[in-house]
Amino acid sequence: MKIHVVHSGNFKLDGGAMFGVVPKTIWNKLNPSDEFNLCNWAMRCLLIESGDRKILIDTGIGNKQSQKFFGYYYYLNGDYSLDNSLSELGFSSSDITDVLLTHLHFDHCGGAVVRGEDGQLVPKFPKAKYHVTKTQWEHALNPNDRERPSFLPENYLILNELGVLNFVEEGNMLADCVEVKVFNGHTFGMIAPIIHGPNYKLMYMADLIPAAAHVPVNYVIGYDVQPLITMEEKKRILPWLQENNAWLFFEHDAQYALAQVLVNEKGQYTAVNKTNDWFFNL
Repeated sequence: MKIHVVHSGNFKLDGGAMFGVVPKTIWNKLNPSDEFNLCNWAMRCLLIESGDRKILIDTGIGNKQSQKFFGYYYYLNGDYSLDNSLSELGFSSSDITDVLLTHLHFDHCGGAVVRGEDGQLVPKFPKAKYHVTKTQWEHALNPNDRERPSFLPENYLILNELGVLNFVEEGNMLADCVEVKVFNGHTFGMIAPIIHGPNYKLMYMADLIPAAAHVPVNYVIGYDVQPLITMEEKKRILPWLQENNAWLFFEHDAQYALAQVLVNEKGQYTAVNKTNDWFFNL
């Protein structure tokens, strides 16, 4: 098995929105904001090679939307894009066999669909099967008013129309190494998969714990539809992560890709061993 980080770019979001009820006097020390109260966030994807399978987890925001839309998020800043990152790793879109979409918010699935030369929407990865939970799919088709702006039908409807969409559920395995774990606090039916390596466990945290600063149980982002559920989900998964010395992979942390967790002297879970060193190509 080999695991590769695939950077798809950075964007900016309001710091208060990303830290919910945590005061700015606290979170600004962890993720400093600019004069507009915006913090920079990564859109970090993951590519797993296992046998003849090449599984891409999430696809970033893509480039289909208008400049007005991207202007809301100061897109794109940084030197990365999905295409460039895959190319640097020696892969093309046609190499990908599976795309696991943690959920269908635009910053996680926007790169799954592109416009072809004729302007028509087509899957970005022509040979891939796209995996998502049925709960998330149905929710994206009928979103609540609060979450509606995050679901852009042009990012996913064509996948179902062309028959390349596959529904997965809790406990399913892709290529015998990527375990589907489902969470409902951020949005309904979100996946935060666990990658089972030969001598390590790695969890792609998606928006359950988007950055190292969000490891403490009460650090919950303001976008969550069920923040109290998120807290309960974190209370359940954090002990498992600690007991298994698992690595957390952060999709949105612009500083760190990886960390582990420990309980500090105050009895709170916290991120330790934060790093960008990548050593899972085993």
